[in-house]
Amino acid sequence: MAIHPDMSTRLIGVLYAVLMVAVIVGVDVAFFRGRLWERLMANIGIVLVFAAFYLRFLRYP
Repeated sequence: MAIHPDMSTRLIGVLYAVLMVAVIVGVDVAFFRGRLWERLMANIGIVLVFAAFYLRFLRYP
């Protein structure tokens, strides 16, 4: 059974989002427990790094 190209692209996107959420939660728990503004800034930074990586390397595989 072959995987349709659209399906593999969607799977990569879902796995990428799950990885991003795991990194955000891990950093929050490890470093920023109880620090709201530092956590928010770090989360925004992580999302921006993931977005830049996605746009550079994964947008058109």
